Amino acid sequence: MKILISGKTGQVALELQKHLGGLGELIVLGRNDLDLSKPEQIRAQVRAHRPDLIINAAAHTAVDLAESEPELAFAINGVAPGVFAEEAAALGIPLIHYSTDYVFDGNKPAPYTEDDTPNPLGVYGKSKLAGERAIAATGAEHLILRTSWVYSTHGKNFLLTMQRLLQERPELRVVADQIGAPTWAGTIARSTRLLIERWQAAEAGAWGVYHLTAQGETSWFGFTQAIAEHLSAQGKPCATLEPIPASAYPTPAARPQNSRLDCSRLEREWHVAQPAWQNALRECLAAQH
Repeated sequence: MKILISGKTGQVALELQKHLGGLGELIVLGRNDLDLSKPEQIRAQVRAHRPDLIINAAAHTAVDLAESEPELAFAINGVAPGVFAEEAAALGIPLIHYSTDYVFDGNKPAPYTEDDTPNPLGVYGKSKLAGERAIAATGAEHLILRTSWVYSTHGKNFLLTMQRLLQERPELRVVADQIGAPTWAGTIARSTRLLIERWQAAEAGAWGVYHLTAQGETSWFGFTQAIAEHLSAQGKPCATLEPIPASAYPTPAARPQNSRLDCSRLEREWHVAQPAWQNALRECLAAQH
């Protein structure tokens, strides 16, 4: 089996390269190979490689930057996924694509299900929703996996930023009124492998949109506390933490207050369960050393 993966150096793509070993030949494309803002390049790469499965792990993920460069965000997040899906449909192969909790406005008091109506707050969420709809419109077999608060030991993410700031500063103020599930990129990659194995074994559930995050919930403050506890256990210096409301930390893009996603459909349909966020964090941190 040939698996084409976009987003070579991204958090999820890096973990996919670790976790999909043995499933087949991985064709991993980065920015040097593929400019996602140019549909003709996407088509050329898919047609050159003729894969058996496409995984689009690339995205414009700079949420605040997207507000000032909406054209680029929509090209990469809104148009490109649809082009991948068109090419997948032409080959008669499935597409796996990753989306986000930002397609919702965060006003619901309970975790969001796949049946809830999206209502994104900013350019990033709107562009990701456009990508979901572009994929669905092609009729290609697809899995759109919505996740949240993704972190890993690579790239730019909340975990690495907080590890650095906790050791650099005496005090740190962190938002405590936005709730979600921190999700390790390794968890996403592992679940993706299981989904591929189910499909290969003809045990696939229905195609479509699914939620895929770690189990449980916390705030950014709670996530930071867990990171701080790990640093302290290693005898490293650690900032004093102060919880603050999101209103005290304004950003160009509005964030959902509630980012919790109900992942029960994925477990029910595909028999793929997710770990508690605390357990995944421990595993990620253990792999960092």
